[in-house]
Amino acid sequence: MSNLLASLVSSAGALAAYGQVLEATQNNVANASTPGFAKQSINLYALPFDPQSGVTGGVAAGKLISARDEFSEQSVRQQTSGLGYQQQLVDSLTAVQSGFDISGNQGIPLALNNLFQSFSAWGATPDNEAARQTVVASATDLAQAFQQASNSVSAQASTAEQQIGQTVDQVNQLVTQIQSYNVLALQGDKDDSGLSANMHAAVEQLSTLVNATAIFQSDGTVNLMLNGETPLLLGDKTYAISSSLYQPQNPPPTNADGPAGVRIQAYDGTDITSQTTGAQLGALLHLRNQILPSYIGDAYQAGDLNVMAKQFADRVNQLLTSGNISDGPPPVPGVALFTYDAGDATNTAASLAVDPTVTPDQLAAISPGPPEVSNGVPLALSALSSPVQAADKVNGVSYSEFYGQLAGRVGSALNDATNSQEVQQSLLSQAKDLRQQYQGVSLDQEATTLMQFQRAYQATSKLLTVLDQLTEEAINMVITT
Repeated sequence: MSNLLASLVSSAGALAAYGQVLEATQNNVANASTPGFAKQSINLYALPFDPQSGVTGGVAAGKLISARDEFSEQSVRQQTSGLGYQQQLVDSLTAVQSGFDISGNQGIPLALNNLFQSFSAWGATPDNEAARQTVVASATDLAQAFQQASNSVSAQASTAEQQIGQTVDQVNQLVTQIQSYNVLALQGDKDDSGLSANMHAAVEQLSTLVNATAIFQSDGTVNLMLNGETPLLLGDKTYAISSSLYQPQNPPPTNADGPAGVRIQAYDGTDITSQTTGAQLGALLHLRNQILPSYIGDAYQAGDLNVMAKQFADRVNQLLTSGNISDGPPPVPGVALFTYDAGDATNTAASLAVDPTVTPDQLAAISPGPPEVSNGVPLALSALSSPVQAADKVNGVSYSEFYGQLAGRVGSALNDATNSQEVQQSLLSQAKDLRQQYQGVSLDQEATTLMQFQRAYQATSKLLTVLDQLTEEAINMVITT
């Protein structure tokens, strides 16, 4: 009789163990598509069996084991940050490239070619009023093209500033969300699979925005460090970052009124801009503080658009003022055509304009020489299209070539970023595949486990039924006797 009762207890324990395995399998299947979820399993172990001493054996369930592999998780986060950087760079550079035409059909290239052609036409008929009027009109178009190009880049800079601020806000919000998960873990939910899934999904999302190092603790919490140095989250304490415009003072700025830069500050006000190089925030900072200033300038550089505008305007003005409008007597000297803000080297392109007081009859065509040449000035101006003299060039090349290099730099950077994006996407896919192998839910494997333990459950249930019947018969026999 005692053996029957012991067998009943052993079978009931086996059913309970099988039930726990089936529950884990059911949870795996239900969360197969849940972001951040790692499959779980329960190992069974045999109980001691010694009939002589009354130990009946059986099977019991061990602890719930997570298949999460932090090395794989870290690899995915690292590649996610890399992809976030390249994707943001591609998006931003695509917008910047739209403001630089290299086909010659619009913008600065078209206006520059039209002005060169008007110089040539004026040189053929130096006394023609219509030819001079065309020069003034073409010069106005070129000045407006420079203004539009400069304003376009400045608009991209403003957009980047807004995006940096929004990204910083998103980072702080995500860190606060992860902090709430840490609080739950500290309250005793550290082994909760749903909490772990939410935490890892949020950390992976954070990796798209910034290069954050996640250090998971034995108490179920995670510490977050920006760039591996600056704390974002330690236990249940958050450390917010911020962004702001600033004008550097060391070394003293060359252009005191130049566009300000954007900096990122840690919770204690420390400038961490130079360390913030990864993910979307790093790409936006690179665009705003390095790429765009190379065109419109900053505290330490004038910017190539301004360099080109100033060099061209100064050379045209120099040639016009070196000539005469008429022989006189006395000779009437020419006047400058272009004006710009001479007090701010970073504002040349944006402020470039044709002097509104200049009339077409004030354009000087006569080169006093010797020898005097009646159309010497327009001939010298038209030579700017294919310069030979160093004074007619900008940084050693023609104006058209300089602009081509300037615009091509954007295209080259965009092409590099696009190629890097494709490579990074492949690396991320590989990292995710590896993680899936370690900790992902295989529905085929779970179905096999389900069938295996369902049959074991059914067999044990059948045994339990038989034991119950035998026990009942034994009890009846005892009562009858």
